[in-house]
Amino acid sequence: MRYGYVAIYLVLAAALGVCSFVARRSGRAIGPSVAALLAALIPPVVGNLIIIGFKNPSVSVIGCYIYYLGMDLVMYTLMQFTFQYCHLSWPNRGIKLFVYGLLLADTVQLLLNPVFGHAFRTEMVLYQGEQFLKMQPLAGQTFHRIVNYGLLFVSMAIFAWKSIRSPKFYSERYTGVLIAMVLGTVWESYYIFSRIPVDRSMVGFAGFGLLIFYFSLYYRPFRLLDRMLANIAEGMPEAIFFFDAGGTCIWANQAGLAMTGLKKQTIEQADERVQPLVGGNFRKMEEWEGRRQTGEGESRRYYVLKNRVLKDRKGRVDGSVLSVRDETEEQTDLQKQRYIARHDALTGLYMKEYLYDQIRARLAERPDQKSVVVFLNVNDFKIVNDVFGNEFGDQALQQVARWLQKVMPRDALYGRLGGDTFGVFLPREEFNEAAIEDSLTHFTVGTEGKQHPVLIHLGVYEVAEHGLDPSIMFDRARLALATIKEEYQTHIAWYDDQMREKVLWEQHISNQLEEAIAQRQIRPYLQPLVDHEGKVVGAEALVRWIHPTHGFLSPARFIPVFEKNGMIAEVDRYMWRCACEILASWKETFPDLFISVNISPKDFYFMDVAAEIKKVVAEHGIEPSKLRVEITETVMMTDLEKRLGILNDLKEMGFLVEMDDFGSGYSSLNLLKDMPVDVIKIDMMFLQKTKNRSRADLILQGVMEMSKNLGLPTITEGVETQDQYRMLRDMGCKVFQGYYFAKPMPVEEFEEKYSPAA
Repeated sequence: MRYGYVAIYLVLAAALGVCSFVARRSGRAIGPSVAALLAALIPPVVGNLIIIGFKNPSVSVIGCYIYYLGMDLVMYTLMQFTFQYCHLSWPNRGIKLFVYGLLLADTVQLLLNPVFGHAFRTEMVLYQGEQFLKMQPLAGQTFHRIVNYGLLFVSMAIFAWKSIRSPKFYSERYTGVLIAMVLGTVWESYYIFSRIPVDRSMVGFAGFGLLIFYFSLYYRPFRLLDRMLANIAEGMPEAIFFFDAGGTCIWANQAGLAMTGLKKQTIEQADERVQPLVGGNFRKMEEWEGRRQTGEGESRRYYVLKNRVLKDRKGRVDGSVLSVRDETEEQTDLQKQRYIARHDALTGLYMKEYLYDQIRARLAERPDQKSVVVFLNVNDFKIVNDVFGNEFGDQALQQVARWLQKVMPRDALYGRLGGDTFGVFLPREEFNEAAIEDSLTHFTVGTEGKQHPVLIHLGVYEVAEHGLDPSIMFDRARLALATIKEEYQTHIAWYDDQMREKVLWEQHISNQLEEAIAQRQIRPYLQPLVDHEGKVVGAEALVRWIHPTHGFLSPARFIPVFEKNGMIAEVDRYMWRCACEILASWKETFPDLFISVNISPKDFYFMDVAAEIKKVVAEHGIEPSKLRVEITETVMMTDLEKRLGILNDLKEMGFLVEMDDFGSGYSSLNLLKDMPVDVIKIDMMFLQKTKNRSRADLILQGVMEMSKNLGLPTITEGVETQDQYRMLRDMGCKVFQGYYFAKPMPVEEFEEKYSPAA
């Protein structure tokens, strides 16, 4: 028997040591406390091993001291473990010091027992035929038991309180430790009162330590985990179905029951309800996922499905879990957002970029189909907004959009490009030009109380290059609109390559203007102005471009381009400077001649005309009267008051103002009463535009008389024949200009031809 207990205690001590080492290396927060408690249990076990294992009384007594002192160490580490494991702290520092003080006092008084003999004494007794050491408790031993049992009961009370106050599933981890402590205490108490010399209770204490090791580091409340997992699955928005290995549904959460319309009692019927949604994947013990759609229209539903296979540790299939998430709301919101992102909020048509994307896709799908791109513009739509208001204008655009949807074939793609412009892409053979022209003849927009006719023009580009970006296609269609801009009877214009060549030419020469001015490729040509005696009295500076590649460029090839894009201001500024340079060089050779220069209506938008002209005249030191400025009546068409102020400033500076092309417009007489002009230039084209020559002559005579009465000298330009010259001279005209006298010529040729020395 003796050696059987020795073996048991050796195994228990070794187990406690290994578990202590593992606890310390576990990395858990509670690990050090568990390791200390397990290590503290080793001395009592070893002490009892010595007491039982050795027959020599002196050696057995040493085991007694190891046992008693070890129990104090156990109580110390037990208190530390209890407070940490139960997540408590000492009420105050005084109580903590008192408890540990008791343990220290007990340890000291036990160590003094060999001196005073007050704690215990020993004697050898016969038990089951063998000699064992038996301890007789004295006062010190009683104190030791009070301290140890007292602290043990405190620890047990704490664990009992935590077991009662904690949620049911958490109380397991406290109840297990408490039961181990109770069993160990009862066993130890039995040993004390039974007076048996062999202390078997150490087996219980060692077991207590091993249970603490398990509950602290490895125990998992599986019932709690099961309940938590069940609650989580129950509360998930997805429908969850558990199937056994045979494909029979054994459990479903509330969402699953709601989806199938079943109850817990009839859950095995869920496979029949889920079958239409899952399809061919049903009952296959495979992992898969996918999306499904059911219903049509407003009853349409969208689902995301995932199937997971459950296997045991040996890889055998236990069953499967199917999750079904209803994403109808998300898909509906996503489709709404996509619609908003792709469609114009006002008209409901495609937005520009999405229209382009759809056209690219259509071209890729049908590479051999002949197609057209249509650019639609509502002419002067700003007037509609200004007159009737923005709300009316919005309704008008909506009506244009509905008209597009009505007249264009179902296969067409259409969208709003921005503002009052729309774009359409459709097969060439489905573009019914005649029907569209007819529907646009009397096109009106508005409400019941307001109706307003609008002019809609369509530029059409037949797609010849499928590789072109849709934006370029629409640019080409828009180019065609320029050919019918002012027309009211024609609504459709087709793009051709000449339009593209024109645009490329405009870009080409516009990009070269700066260099042309810097290298003086652009230069002034002078056309003489002569009096009735044939004497040259001045000249008009006309712009010409001697291009290094294209040679002599007629003004008609570049002036309209620069007038349109505003670059004419740079040309005019340069011509003013050239005229002043010429006049400065004529101070000796042609002191009496003047030069007339043109002012474009666009000049007033891009510069301070009066300041620029004054500056260039001052730089060259010439008299302002030598540089005459020519304006046309179109200059005064906008911002009349401001333009009149500029002309008055020029007159005050000493410049002479000529009204050019008088008679070629419609409001010359009306403006003449207000404009501060010094000279009137009459355009002979006035006579060539009419078949009633006698009436035209009378009107021309009247203009001459009116000018004479107003004290305004006249210059007649465009004189090409001797008969014209004689007629005008007889009417009283004093100065003439035209091919009859001379064509525009380079400055050098003018100076050579009209030099006084010549």
